[in-house]
Amino acid sequence: MTILTFERIVPVGVDRILLSTLVYRSPEEVFPYVQAFTNYPRYTEHLEDVTVHGDGGVGSRYDLRFAWWKLTYTARSRVTDISNPQSLEWRLTNSIDARGEWRIEAEPESAPVGEETASRVYFEAVYDPHTADTSSLSLPRFVSLDWVIRKVQPKLVGEAETVVERLVADIEGRRRPVELKVHETP
Repeated sequence: MTILTFERIVPVGVDRILLSTLVYRSPEEVFPYVQAFTNYPRYTEHLEDVTVHGDGGVGSRYDLRFAWWKLTYTARSRVTDISNPQSLEWRLTNSIDARGEWRIEAEPESAPVGEETASRVYFEAVYDPHTADTSSLSLPRFVSLDWVIRKVQPKLVGEAETVVERLVADIEGRRRPVELKVHETP
């Protein structure tokens, strides 16, 4: 049995979101959902669409178009590593220093009565909000990047939670109360 550790050194000034939940499926059943970036707009109201450049493997790039308030932003990401069915790592390639990972651990002992198995799904994002390239954002007049950061940062955790909750419903084929364990937030 392989034991994975998730403690990472996060430099000062860099924020980290790490949360997890149980899914009543095996890692092999969960992983295709995590890897299907084009489904992500179904999981969050602020992601409008995803354009794929590649086959979904390492090196594939994704343009993720977000809209919130009066702002629109296209994040460009690249898959940097895949260890199917345990991990998918990504990195943003434009505008802000950010990286993240989906991790899946088999946790059959946590399956409730009536469920065959369970896996713990982790979502992690590490980012430095102060590296944002203001030229890539069309900020309204008199709106500073610092103001946007202060407004967006609390929403990021809520968005991450929504994505994980909706992902679980998609994987299991039904909505249910999902217990999210928040390990770390900014």
